[in-house]
Amino acid sequence: MNLSVLKKMLPGLIPLFIFILADEIWGTEVGLYVALGFGVAEFLFYFIRDKIIDKFILLDTALLLLMGGISIVLENDIFFKIKPALIEGILLAVIAFSIWGPKNLIMTMSQRYMGEIHLDAEQEKMMRYNMLAMFWITASHIILVLFSAAYMSKEAWVFISGVLLYIFYGVYFAFLFLKTRLRNRRFKNEEWFPVVNNEGMIIGKAPRSICHNGRSRLLHPVIHLHLFNRSGKLFLQKRSVNKDIQPGKWDTSVGGHVDLGEKIEEALAREVREEIGLEYFKPQFIGRYVWESSRERELVHSFFTISEEVPAINNKEIEEGKFWSLKEINDNIGKDIFTPNFEHEFLKVLKKR
Repeated sequence: MNLSVLKKMLPGLIPLFIFILADEIWGTEVGLYVALGFGVAEFLFYFIRDKIIDKFILLDTALLLLMGGISIVLENDIFFKIKPALIEGILLAVIAFSIWGPKNLIMTMSQRYMGEIHLDAEQEKMMRYNMLAMFWITASHIILVLFSAAYMSKEAWVFISGVLLYIFYGVYFAFLFLKTRLRNRRFKNEEWFPVVNNEGMIIGKAPRSICHNGRSRLLHPVIHLHLFNRSGKLFLQKRSVNKDIQPGKWDTSVGGHVDLGEKIEEALAREVREEIGLEYFKPQFIGRYVWESSRERELVHSFFTISEEVPAINNKEIEEGKFWSLKEINDNIGKDIFTPNFEHEFLKVLKKR
């Protein structure tokens, strides 16, 4: 559950607040008629304007009729007072089923109003964390409503059953906001990557350390370029020993991450220029695939090009570089000389070239 769900709940709770106000002025019976009339009018308004049946308003008005009617017949308003707890009990059941059941009902409802939603592992973990928090907040509020209905004054019950729930959620969302601000401040000087789905659609962003921590498994885009000369030899770079991944091994001619807000073609041109000094080349697309290692998950966009321009390696990025014949590469595959990613991609290169 999130703030958008709370906003959708609010129209359905208005008949309850109308009843409380009318009850103070005209008494329980008249207050019930006024609240029911308002609930019906509100239902028709949303039906005519949005062409939808708002089930929450319908449910709340029906429960108002049931509990208010019982209170009038038995001359005991305890049945009416527990109505908010019954409504929240339904919501609590939805949250519980979404957390521990076979299907996330909240996600299903969100997709209905916001279109298809794709969450990566980190986002799913955060959603579950928030739903657990919402579960305990709602459960605690239900207990308070029941207690106030049975043992506290009407004024106390009005506050607890209405405003207090929004105070609880307000405090929680303020906590999340501050937590996010502190997190962003901690990572503000770090390189940020776009987070994508398997089709390359951007669904979020994350700092480099989170993408490479081996736990988040956040999929982020990278580019690879395989540079051939006219003789058919393939240029390889030897990774710096200071690299945090596969240090000291021979790797793809050019490889690098796509920066936040950067297009694939822009990232390719930038990395080629920075690593081997080529300004003019004609890349040909090989394919796109997901590569997983113990440290990260990458969506690799692979290209090749043929050029006679001599690479000018950047020693800050690359320890050394040289052209290899295809036989030399084949003879050394599996000997811990090349990066696993290069060995996997090399076969794709040969098929496409």
